[in-house]
Amino acid sequence: MASKYAHLRAKARELRQKGYTLTDIIDMLKMPRSTIYGWIQDIEVEIQKTEHRTEAQKAGTKAMQEKFAALRDQAYQQGMAEAPELLKDYSFRDFVVLYLAEGSKKHRNQVAIANSDVTVMKLAYAWLVRYGKDASKLDYYVQMHIDHDEDEVKQYWAYALNIDPTKIKTMRKSNSGQLKGRKFNSQYGVLSIQLGDTYLRARLEAWMDYLRKQWVDAKFDNS
Repeated sequence: MASKYAHLRAKARELRQKGYTLTDIIDMLKMPRSTIYGWIQDIEVEIQKTEHRTEAQKAGTKAMQEKFAALRDQAYQQGMAEAPELLKDYSFRDFVVLYLAEGSKKHRNQVAIANSDVTVMKLAYAWLVRYGKDASKLDYYVQMHIDHDEDEVKQYWAYALNIDPTKIKTMRKSNSGQLKGRKFNSQYGVLSIQLGDTYLRARLEAWMDYLRKQWVDAKFDNS
């Protein structure tokens, strides 16, 4: 993760050297606690406990939070403005619907979707490549059963997405049985595509909200 988020790692270390606490840095950068801790754990600083320093830290934290919040809001507004035109494309609309149903909403700085259906993942991949800020930073993970052939699984997804199979990381399901007799289900595992992109995530939130509103406003005949 250090290489992927080099700028954030550098910022975390800079803030730590200035005396900010782990909690302060997490609030500012909006990254997982374990990640931030790993980045700064070797830096020993004396945290100033004076009231003046505490207030300065709070002011810095608030200013950075407001800055990133403003950028996220700008991206969200962009998403809302472009949604009517973008959603005219049925393929794009399908992607947004799929993300609404299957995509991860846990982190506001990450876009992530997982499925075992190759056509679903090809669609998601196409739009993530198109709108993500840097497709080279996409991460790929496959969750497999115990008796999956790892090389076969990697080759399958790599061929489907036209990517280098070495970019695909695998995770074994430790609590699962063997695949034998169940090959109709997740024959090639479950692929997850992830991208750390705060502003795409904000735009995607707007696209989903716009679509939700269309559904709410729609007149369905349930008779």
